[in-house]
Amino acid sequence: MLHGFVVILALLASILLVASVLLQSPKAGSGLTGGISSLGTVQTLGVRRTGDFLSKTTAILAGLVMALCFAAQFTLPARHNPDAGKSLLQKDVPASLPANSFPKSLPQPGTVPAPVNPVPAAPVK
Repeated sequence: MLHGFVVILALLASILLVASVLLQSPKAGSGLTGGISSLGTVQTLGVRRTGDFLSKTTAILAGLVMALCFAAQFTLPARHNPDAGKSLLQKDVPASLPANSFPKSLPQPGTVPAPVNPVPAAPVK
């Protein structure tokens, strides 16, 4: 339950981080904030203040995403289950194999063992 909440918060923070990075204008003067300037947003806040706000927002969101991802690792439900790291095959393996499970002798090279259930040569009608 807590793990899902932390993961959802991390996803929302990462989406906001992507948006804040895309809104920043690069040094060359292009970027998505250039397209927003026609709406009057940049004139209201000012180019300098918008860039400072977006830089601070990006830094805060980047730190928040890293912290939430780190916290999500420790809220995994499987961390509290000691058998969580084992596969299904490892759980079903007996502690030791019985002594009679090994073949008595190895087949000789060049010989083909007989099939257990021979296949008929022609279909039976």
